[in-house]
Amino acid sequence: MCHFLQRSTILSFPKICNILWRLHHTSISQMCSCRKTISDEKYQDPFQLGRKDLKNLYEDIKKELLVSTAELREMCEYYFDGKGKAFRPMIVVLMARACNIHHNNSREMQASQRSVAVIAEMIHTASLVHDDVIDDANSRRGKMTVNQIWGERKAVLAGDFILSAASVALARIGNTTIISVLTQVIEDLVRGEFLQLGSKENENERFAHYLEKTFKKTASLIANSCKAV
Repeated sequence: MCHFLQRSTILSFPKICNILWRLHHTSISQMCSCRKTISDEKYQDPFQLGRKDLKNLYEDIKKELLVSTAELREMCEYYFDGKGKAFRPMIVVLMARACNIHHNNSREMQASQRSVAVIAEMIHTASLVHDDVIDDANSRRGKMTVNQIWGERKAVLAGDFILSAASVALARIGNTTIISVLTQVIEDLVRGEFLQLGSKENENERFAHYLEKTFKKTASLIANSCKAV
């Protein structure tokens, strides 16, 4: 700044104003450009980021549900119609890509990582079928529930079959650590359902009970699927 003031005695006033004007507008332009870039990155649609990896997701799930009985196949494929949000698979594929970039600067997803996304959606959907039976729900995703169309007994069996197909796909990955992580999800889902059936008298205990139930029924699947990839 002192150097600039010393030189200013030599420069004319119009030249000084011109220099300051250029400095001001250059910095403003850089700030706006930087702000726009940060804003664009901040609000990029995550579903667009994971769209490539989620392509044919439900078709691949249906391939895992190969069964000779037409009625059972129809029941199992009922919710895999592409109308779900695919929220959990989307989180899983984004986590996989983030890990791959940081680990070995790879922008490609491994086949086993995508399998985890498929398995996560299968486990989630099986839990919805069982939830609807427990809650005696009439509708899901804008249409009648499996239990309302085929009855509770068959709905329970359909949910069990989806879980078993997910377990077969999980075993095919061949990694014991991943198998251990994702089977924990199934255990948590069952424990979460039991917690939902009960409650606590004390208010503080009731809130802790609610948090534990919510983790086991919802968060465990997301957290452990991300851990698996």
